[in-house]
Amino acid sequence: MRRIGFDNQKYLELQSKRILERVDSFGGKLYLEFGGKLFDDYHASRVLPGFEPDSKLKMLLQLKDHAEIVIAINAADIEASKRRADLGITYDQDVMRLVDVFRDVGLYVGSVVMTQYHSQRAAEQFAAKLQNLGVKVYRHYSIPDYPSNIPLIVSDEGFGKNEYIETSHPVVVVTAPGPGSGKMATCLSQLYHEHKRGIQAGYAKYETFPIWNIPLKHPVNLAYEAATADLSDVNMIDPFHLDAYGETTVNYNRDIEIFPVLEAMFKKIYGTCPYKSPTDMGVNMAGNAIIDDEVCREASRQEIIRRYFAAACGKVRGTSTAAEVQKIEMLMSSLDLAPESRPCVTPALERAEQTGGPAVAIELPDGSIVTGKTSKLLGASSAALLNALKHLGNINDRIELISPAIIAPIQHLKVEHLGNRNPRLHTDEVLIALSMCAVTNPTAEIAMEQLSTLRGCQVHSSVILSPVDENVFKKLGCDVTCEPVYQSHRLYHK
Repeated sequence: MRRIGFDNQKYLELQSKRILERVDSFGGKLYLEFGGKLFDDYHASRVLPGFEPDSKLKMLLQLKDHAEIVIAINAADIEASKRRADLGITYDQDVMRLVDVFRDVGLYVGSVVMTQYHSQRAAEQFAAKLQNLGVKVYRHYSIPDYPSNIPLIVSDEGFGKNEYIETSHPVVVVTAPGPGSGKMATCLSQLYHEHKRGIQAGYAKYETFPIWNIPLKHPVNLAYEAATADLSDVNMIDPFHLDAYGETTVNYNRDIEIFPVLEAMFKKIYGTCPYKSPTDMGVNMAGNAIIDDEVCREASRQEIIRRYFAAACGKVRGTSTAAEVQKIEMLMSSLDLAPESRPCVTPALERAEQTGGPAVAIELPDGSIVTGKTSKLLGASSAALLNALKHLGNINDRIELISPAIIAPIQHLKVEHLGNRNPRLHTDEVLIALSMCAVTNPTAEIAMEQLSTLRGCQVHSSVILSPVDENVFKKLGCDVTCEPVYQSHRLYHK
């Protein structure tokens, strides 16, 4: 059984309370920049076992009567059709997805703001589409020499040129489909406009990582560095906080570097800055909800190793750089970790060596490990999946869950009619075949009932998995890693 290291309910209560306190401290209006994912935050749930992936969304629902959402998107990202790597959709598509998700749970989406706008054609088309669907759209413009030219930025020719976003709730959550969308600039622009209108408003930042009140080199914080290796983020002691309060806290390089600029902007707008450090700006109670430090440490160590394999495979695919891999290797070295510190790695490699073909290992909830090898009927992933379901259902290993008579026509369809070179069944095809057998075969039905138990299991493959197999494991809630090698030497891999 998975051990819990994080009290999610305590976190929700503390976080909601702290945000409302921050609203009151600014006189009733707060622009809250939301970093990271508002829902589906699986990184947080992996490194803080007990953290629910939709915790931030649940927290906002506790503030539903006080909050509205503004979604920021960089107009240049619309023009470039920038995509979210995890979902495979463009940023503009994700904005519409976010609007739907927020509305479905009862949160009010006030508007969308296009930042760094300069009449890009694609941005104009997107704005028209949203407006036709009843969504308000605002435009914020590029400012020369941002963020260094503070006299220009904090003037009618800087923030003053931006369209004022009409809001109606005391907490305005500014979120985005990804980094570089202009969330902070949107908040600061609104503070400028609110001040000109005589409205007292404040700004705060909500990012889960790094956690400010745990050690700098705590594995939870190092796992954040591994997750942002492509952004070159580095955790640092906040020198401004240390100087102001004599207290050691953790922040990251971008916030520390930008703080003097933010401080100057606040002073230009209000005559004074409400914060003495970037840590002061944050509203993050995650560190106070850790209830088993060692559980979170070990979970984070494993996450760093998973990030290493993801970066190494990304390098082979051409989506990651050598620098990203090297950074994560350094983080692993600092914690005395090796790839083999992931329990399912060695069994997968040993099975591959024994069979002379690809192999997959799955670590189950009780710590036991099952493996699967490539055969004429099944790929290694499919074999491992069926073996895992047998183990979980206490089904004898010699029992066939799927008759070869059912597998054969599927293979015929794949090769003869759909043009596949590989006749072996992928995991999605195996699950469909298994579900068909479960109608008349009670043993197959028992196996099907074990699928939910796979959530949180660890999977490792001796070769880079096909997108189909990797996606099926992820949909089942498994954490998947692969050796950074392809099964074949072909240049094109589907």
